[in-house]
Amino acid sequence: MLAAIAVSTAAFAPSNAPLQRPLCPHTTSPVMETQEDLKVLAGKLNPVVGFYDPLRLAEAEFWDNTNEETIGWLRHAEIKHGRVAMAAFVGYCVQANGLKFPWAPFDAITATSPPDQWDALPYAAKMQIVLGVGFLEWWSEIRVDGTQHYMKGGKPGYFPPFSGAPDKLPHPIGLDLWDPFKFTKGLTAEEKSKKLIVEVNNGRLAMLGIMAFLAEAKVPGSVPALSGIVSPYSGEVMAPFFGDFGF
Repeated sequence: MLAAIAVSTAAFAPSNAPLQRPLCPHTTSPVMETQEDLKVLAGKLNPVVGFYDPLRLAEAEFWDNTNEETIGWLRHAEIKHGRVAMAAFVGYCVQANGLKFPWAPFDAITATSPPDQWDALPYAAKMQIVLGVGFLEWWSEIRVDGTQHYMKGGKPGYFPPFSGAPDKLPHPIGLDLWDPFKFTKGLTAEEKSKKLIVEVNNGRLAMLGIMAFLAEAKVPGSVPALSGIVSPYSGEVMAPFFGDFGF
């Protein structure tokens, strides 16, 4: 999450050209985003702030990769963390208001604070969630559908559809993780570009929002706007298996 926040402040954004590439970029020559691409789209993401990169991450070359490959990694990281943060923010609001699955083991959890609810889950349930997320990460990185990796000219934020390589799965999943009901299928390239800008901005706001929830829960009063709204939490926010085992 700290890496995601650092990336979000750097205003990394794709240029119009890469956003209009087809979903299978391996059919065309790889197009890598550059620092100039980031500066152009930064103005569209936030015309007031513009391109803001105090840590100069846009100039970095991580792990002996090129600058363009590093930009691809940072771009993908921001979009992915933004999506996770949006889901976490909504989930936190839902669970804090007592909405939960009616079956075991969730029906026996009486805690009202989402972090306390997580701590109350059985260890096996936590591992299932972690392994499920791990599978999604593996599927995103391995690119069994033949698409270019985001550090090799592929589209940052692209998640390969399960329907693109069903023979690589142990059993059919049915719905894709990204756009399972194909709402964006008929959109033009320009419309998709505008929606991605909205998504990145919403993701940045959600990253700040979920961290504000956790900060207020752990240190009551640290976020005055949430004082008395977010239930306090006495556990370890950054230790997902707090109470199960330690290192």
